[in-house]
Amino acid sequence: MNTPTSQYQPVLRVENLDVRYGSFQAVKNVSFYVHPGEIFGLLGPNGAGKTSTLSAVEGLLKPDSGTIRVAGYDYRKQPLHVRASMGVQLQSTSFQPELTVSEIIQLYAGIYGIPLTPEKIVAILAGIKLEDSANKRFGQLSGGQQQRVSLVIATIHHPPLVLMDEPTTGLDPQSRRQLWERIESMRDKGHAILLTTHSMEEAESVCDRIAIIDHGQIITTDSPQAIIDSNRDKPEVIRASRRGKITLEDVFIGLTGAAVRS
Repeated sequence: MNTPTSQYQPVLRVENLDVRYGSFQAVKNVSFYVHPGEIFGLLGPNGAGKTSTLSAVEGLLKPDSGTIRVAGYDYRKQPLHVRASMGVQLQSTSFQPELTVSEIIQLYAGIYGIPLTPEKIVAILAGIKLEDSANKRFGQLSGGQQQRVSLVIATIHHPPLVLMDEPTTGLDPQSRRQLWERIESMRDKGHAILLTTHSMEEAESVCDRIAIIDHGQIITTDSPQAIIDSNRDKPEVIRASRRGKITLEDVFIGLTGAAVRS
């Protein structure tokens, strides 16, 4: 698909986004962008506006105002082009558990109009180290294996933008590290990646830039280290520190508060 974008323009551009649920404004004038070959993390406490922002980008809800452009296409004017330009990996997968891994890959490749030979399917499975699981039912796979299949499905049509909603939740350390490597590999291939996460370790390890959102507004955007450096001397951040060395988690709690959100 030819798109009116270039490698120097943002793949995702969100400008002045507002989302309301009745009288409650969940997202307030949110703006950010994601470039090709960049992993951008959206961090925030529960109820901060992360999910509403991501849902608006996915097209699952209609924002009250603002602009969302993907690969140069405006969501309001060219929604089909926008959806064709993104892949989505949700926190929990909902593939048919009775289908085999190879059947699921064939099914979703067909939906996107991607022709797959048996040899290509073998190569795809080898790439995610599941070559011996082609005939396993999806429901028989471990959580980490399911996430690997989910990521293949999300990117099988080579979208310029990939959205990931807390992709490593519930994974063991080995599976988490493997998924980080695959996310970094997608970045190296030029994909723009927007992910939400509650893991400060994940944000520091894989994200090129992050935005911290709270009460529906973005309060800071920069690289993880730059955010640490620019906030390390704030009294509320120092109070949040438990080990003496200021971490991203300290900054996050200092900026958003220590109270548990429901």
